[in-house]
Amino acid sequence: MNRILIIIVAFVALSFAAKAQTATATAKPIRPTDTTKLYHPNADAKADIAAAVKRAAGKKNVLLQIGGNWCIWCIYFNDLVKADPELDKYLRANYEVVHVNYSPENKNEKLLAELEYPQRFGYPVFVVLDSKGKRLHTQNSAYLEEGNGHSKKR
Repeated sequence: MNRILIIIVAFVALSFAAKAQTATATAKPIRPTDTTKLYHPNADAKADIAAAVKRAAGKKNVLLQIGGNWCIWCIYFNDLVKADPELDKYLRANYEVVHVNYSPENKNEKLLAELEYPQRFGYPVFVVLDSKGKRLHTQNSAYLEEGNGHSKKR
């Protein structure tokens, strides 16, 4: 009888431990801002990029963050940058940022073809343009991920 009781207690304890780990692993970061409209399906991405290149005016690069409001990793990255004063300041000082929408409403297929299909890396994907609009680099965001978010260090 004692052996069965020990097995039952051990099973219950393991079940609670597993549930606690699952809850911790799937906990979502606190969202400091409402980013449900971070990406705009009706936006003219090409015009937004041209305006960002003009604002960069030889002083900054342009960062295209390609994704959508449906993409939790896109939101996580934006939240990390906005919530961290050091990252936010660095990004604003060095880049003009354009959120390029990819969703069923607007896939921006022509623009993404011109950028050599960066979406093949998944979402979000980052494309860095120089201040004249020339593509310098395409970055898969997976390299920046850590746990349930993105790493400031990476």
